[in-house]
Amino acid sequence: MKKTILCILATVLFGCLSGVAQQNITLEDIWLKGTFSAKGISEIRSMKDGEHYCILTRTGIEKYAYKTGQKVEDVCLFNTPIMKLKSKMMPIMESYAFDNDEKQILLSCEFEPIYRHSGESNYYVYNIENKTFELISQNGKQRLTTFSPDGKMVAFVRDNNIYILDLQTKEEKQITFDGKMNSIINGTMDWVYEEEFGIIQGFYWSPDSKKIAYYRFDESKVKEYNMQMWGGLYPDDYKFKYPKAGETNSVVDVLIYDLPTQKTTKLDVGSQNDQYIPRIQWTANANTLAIMRMNRWQNKMEILLADAATAQISTIHTEQDKAYIDVPEVWMFLKDGKHFLITSEQDGYNHIYMYSLAGELVKQITTGNYDVVKVNGVDEKGKKIYYTSKESSPINTDLYVINFDGKKKTKLSGQLGTYSASFGEGCRYYISNFTDANTPPVYTIHNAKGKQLVVLQDNADLAAKMKQYGNEVKTFGTFTTSEGVDLNYYIVKPASFDSTKAYPLFFYVYGGPGSQQVTNRYGGSDYYWHRMLAQKGYIVVCVDGRGTGGRGAEFKKVTYKELGKYECIDVIEAAKYFGKQKWVDENRIGIFGWSFGGYLSSLAILKGNDVFKTAIAVAPVTTWRYYNTIYTERFLRRPQENASGYDQNSPINFADQLKGNYLIVHGTGDDNVHYQNALDMISALQKAGKQFDMQMYPNKNHSIYGGNTRWHLYTLMTNYIEENL
Repeated sequence: MKKTILCILATVLFGCLSGVAQQNITLEDIWLKGTFSAKGISEIRSMKDGEHYCILTRTGIEKYAYKTGQKVEDVCLFNTPIMKLKSKMMPIMESYAFDNDEKQILLSCEFEPIYRHSGESNYYVYNIENKTFELISQNGKQRLTTFSPDGKMVAFVRDNNIYILDLQTKEEKQITFDGKMNSIINGTMDWVYEEEFGIIQGFYWSPDSKKIAYYRFDESKVKEYNMQMWGGLYPDDYKFKYPKAGETNSVVDVLIYDLPTQKTTKLDVGSQNDQYIPRIQWTANANTLAIMRMNRWQNKMEILLADAATAQISTIHTEQDKAYIDVPEVWMFLKDGKHFLITSEQDGYNHIYMYSLAGELVKQITTGNYDVVKVNGVDEKGKKIYYTSKESSPINTDLYVINFDGKKKTKLSGQLGTYSASFGEGCRYYISNFTDANTPPVYTIHNAKGKQLVVLQDNADLAAKMKQYGNEVKTFGTFTTSEGVDLNYYIVKPASFDSTKAYPLFFYVYGGPGSQQVTNRYGGSDYYWHRMLAQKGYIVVCVDGRGTGGRGAEFKKVTYKELGKYECIDVIEAAKYFGKQKWVDENRIGIFGWSFGGYLSSLAILKGNDVFKTAIAVAPVTTWRYYNTIYTERFLRRPQENASGYDQNSPINFADQLKGNYLIVHGTGDDNVHYQNALDMISALQKAGKQFDMQMYPNKNHSIYGGNTRWHLYTLMTNYIEENL
């Protein structure tokens, strides 16, 4: 007894000497109080001189020197307080863009969402020299307002039509006239292109400001999806065009409008019914438009060049794959007007290639058994490419520089972790953002050789605060499956971990094609939730199974035409592997996932009903028949061609195998993974006589956020874990 009292006194004394007693992480800290919010740098824009950059702050647009990281004295390119005095109704500016001469600034505000990634705003033009500040248009909000290269005009989309505004005369001219909601779209994307090809902008100025190339979507034959939005005496119907797997897509055309002649030319880009145009861009030649075309199966990709004067089209590059081709992360035409860069998996890993505009391969610039992530900067004068890749490990992202000829490759990043880099004009400087698994973002300025010049933001306060809230950390490991496949994982254990004690195990999964969750980077809100669960006595694990990214094409594409099969096998085997460890209670293994992860967690507790005790599925796909054409058919082809690929791994078809605790969560306003998925899963479980739990969030979309919603959701899930695992 005396020894115990002495130990308690020593512990209390140590706590007093160390300053601050450890605090436990709460959901209020994570979702309501912003306790762990990291500081960042907003809207970085490099200036043309390559020596300066700008950022957006509450007080305006401020100019800084790369070399020192110091604000240029007395230079505030746009002063918000002063402008508010001139315009009392002026709202907070949300983004900005310079014209090519850096004499005007286009500012946007009062954003209203349309789909998940797009919306409309009010736009203003600010003249830096004259300090004039004017609303672009009095006729309503616009989308995608963009300066012409000569800075004399802007173009924008309103009500699915394209307009041009002369900034001197203020004349607003409409150049398309057939735009109509849920029928014809000019200058921007339909729902599925925006969601799956990651593009919103659908018009592009030619380099000489004399032409605009644009998309036209005819979605009149695409079937509508209807969502009821609740809140009034009667719910509102929200209808939008959503092509489900195997159904009719929009007919997509590419057109060029010529400003001097006011004529529009439609380009012959092929059969619009069974193909996609995921990218278009002007080359350095003001008369040459490049077009990327894919067949509907997405296993053939072509690059076309269109002559704007004659409308003649030639094919300069073709690539085919036995499975599918992802839209290249890099597709860049150089200023020399003779070459372009593109990333491709044609040798088994994602690498950078240079081609001539005649379609001849000049050089495969990067090689090796690793994936290139992104091209961050191109120095054409010095013939250097700055890029990030997975060379050190699939879990890391490193920064390199390499010559155009593939020689003199140099690693610029330092410690292992995840780097991104924003390069200034001419690539003389770059701003780096570094994190690792347990380090919040660190922003630094470097010169072209990688030498660190300035620390802009190290989030030291947050790093110190993290230590006050426990010692749980994320660590990494690898295990080998029974099929001889090495899988990467991360794990978060209680700080007081005792290897002789058996802990409940909680899996977090996503697992979608090409995705990665097991990465050496700071994880934000879920990172703290996992630490919180570890403080409650759980071990949290995440495994990247087959089909995920960062490990080459073969590892990623093994799931082709059988989506869910290998992913489920791997997560069940991972659970069995950890269940055999003496420090895991194999009778208390749970799993949680969102979206594709919700699909996988649902499938896992059904096919692995002897392994998982509890599963939580948020916004899950329950049958790929309900998901969109571009994503689903890329991996499964059409259901008319591959019915078994759709049905053999649909959770709905295995509902009768449920044994454990199952919680399904969905937002009724989810325009991505429709609420219909949850309803059909619920119906299948009821038909099979299976008990389960459910939570619906009225009008919430796929992200399920807004107000206290995230706090409510994570409270629900935490309680469910504590009660059922």
